[in-house]
Amino acid sequence: MKEQMYEVENLDSFELKDIFDCGQCFRWNEQDDGSYTGVFKGNVLNVKKQENGKESRVTFRGMCNGDIKEVVEDYFDLNRDYGKIKETLSKIDDNMKKSVEYGKGIRILNQDLWETIISFIISANNNIPRIKGIIERLSKNYGKEIEYNGKKYYTFPTAEELKDVSVEKYRELGLGFRDIRLYETTKMILDGEVNLDELRDNQNTIEVRDKLLTLSGVGPKVADCILLFSDLKRFEVFPIDVWVRRVMNDLYIKNEDETKVNKKQIEKIAKEKFGNLAGLAQQYLFYWRREA
Repeated sequence: MKEQMYEVENLDSFELKDIFDCGQCFRWNEQDDGSYTGVFKGNVLNVKKQENGKESRVTFRGMCNGDIKEVVEDYFDLNRDYGKIKETLSKIDDNMKKSVEYGKGIRILNQDLWETIISFIISANNNIPRIKGIIERLSKNYGKEIEYNGKKYYTFPTAEELKDVSVEKYRELGLGFRDIRLYETTKMILDGEVNLDELRDNQNTIEVRDKLLTLSGVGPKVADCILLFSDLKRFEVFPIDVWVRRVMNDLYIKNEDETKVNKKQIEKIAKEKFGNLAGLAQQYLFYWRREA
């Protein structure tokens, strides 16, 4: 791999903080100059946005597998018209309009399916700094090293690279109760009980979701996150966590006791209001409620 660079001027719907801090990814970190550096799909990239009045330029620079332009366009979903998506969602109601305006720079990344599965199993009942720390240790111990800009980075380990890792070794990395989940899910993938290529090829979201739910450590919320944030790209799903339940109750259900609001209520409203853009609506609402 050699260092490459790619620049895009006046890129619509692209704000670094909105993309990397909205809860969809765990391997991007802000640098002293406001840029972000991350590791994904065997690549190490630094992304920097510079603005001058109404003009802006995004610079992608790093070590890439393949042509950097193709890598960037795919991973950052650059060929999708987010302006049109935001326009559609903003017409639904004032709440949606406010949340879209707040998170106007969000783009849903095309993340590797395997990495997304393991990352969101790790995310269960966990906080962002701890999730990032566990994933970093997992990658450093079992992934491949890439040197860039005088620093060492590590790729996310493949299932094959994890095949000999014991439950005890996972525990040493600080996984806690998730150690057995990672061990069992890795074994299921290696044994062919769940075929990731078949999941990508299957256009029936319910069938794919049901298959994901057979994996150890994957419950309904984690399955929906995998469907939305990986390269499966199912925008119709609506992951529900404490923040989403709170915002949906505050805005639409208005139950005095939010703990009594059930998932089916929320899913019904999401389907009726947001349709096949429910996942994007969820992301704008989640980010708005948590950050603002």
